[in-house]
Amino acid sequence: MSRIRLHPSGRTVECRDGETVLSALEQAGYALPNNCRAGACGECKVKVISGQFDQGMVLDMALSQGERKDGYGLMCMAKPISDELVIEYGTADAQPKLFPPRENVLFIVTDRIPRTPRIVELRLRPLGQPLRYWPGQYVMLGDAAAGAPPRCYSIANAPRPDGEIVLQVTRVDGGPTSGWIHDRLAVGEMVKLSGPYGTFIGDPSVDSPVLCMAAGSGLAPILALTDAALRRGYRQPVTLLVSACTRADVYEQGLLGYWQAKYRNFRVKVTLTRQELPGHLTGRIPAILPGLFPDLSGHAVFTAGSPAFVESCVAAARALGAQDDRIHSEGYVSQHIPEVLPADRLMALG
Repeated sequence: MSRIRLHPSGRTVECRDGETVLSALEQAGYALPNNCRAGACGECKVKVISGQFDQGMVLDMALSQGERKDGYGLMCMAKPISDELVIEYGTADAQPKLFPPRENVLFIVTDRIPRTPRIVELRLRPLGQPLRYWPGQYVMLGDAAAGAPPRCYSIANAPRPDGEIVLQVTRVDGGPTSGWIHDRLAVGEMVKLSGPYGTFIGDPSVDSPVLCMAAGSGLAPILALTDAALRRGYRQPVTLLVSACTRADVYEQGLLGYWQAKYRNFRVKVTLTRQELPGHLTGRIPAILPGLFPDLSGHAVFTAGSPAFVESCVAAARALGAQDDRIHSEGYVSQHIPEVLPADRLMALG
């Protein structure tokens, strides 16, 4: 058993032998940005002030040799090997705020709904106690026996009393897990979820206009965040920009239309990048954003989708005045992580 000390707050977290720093922090309720949980994306990069740890196998593009020499590590793979590991974390008043993840929680597939030619929606009901999570977080789903390694999928609904969890899964060409979900996973089957994970969550104390930007199944966590905010009576303007190639790639229009009719402060705009249709915007979001929002300095911004989509949207928002501490992003890492990682560590978004 090792001890992780958070600097500058001085708070400590116990870490079991063989457990990663990220897992120990999550079990104690502390939020740390993360995406792939496999040493491939670099989101969980933290400076280690003192102590020793086993970094495990990570990609140089996620943690450069220079960063390693400067004391940085990827906490999703780092395992303490000294009695105490001191890491930079938050502020002097850092407090735990996440629900501890649970592993292999049993759910039943109660429904599956094709949303687009490449996205299928799963509706899952727990057999026991529901998973507690914050809107915007994700879970891991897979079946090793079926040749489907665990992958990360954002939850598309706000928490419900019956514990139902909705996942929207994009088919990834050659992806074993998305292929299993699309082609073989049937209604009535039992699956195991682990989670919740992630820090793509809203701050209930924020009271400002909100801009959400989503593409593909990146819409899933945005739906959960929006659902929760509107239901709790959020009164500031909330605008959702959805980017799709064609009209056939747009989904959840019924739910979005209902929200727009019910809540006067909610508006949704759809932009198509490969088709021109009446009632729709045309072009990629970064290109059309200045005409829609000349000044984002007072907005909270949420964006989710592919890494390239997220990166371009974040850059566009910053150029229009959005503040870094009000920009929240979730970039999905491809299932196809280079094979320098061992098979038992291949866990990625999508």
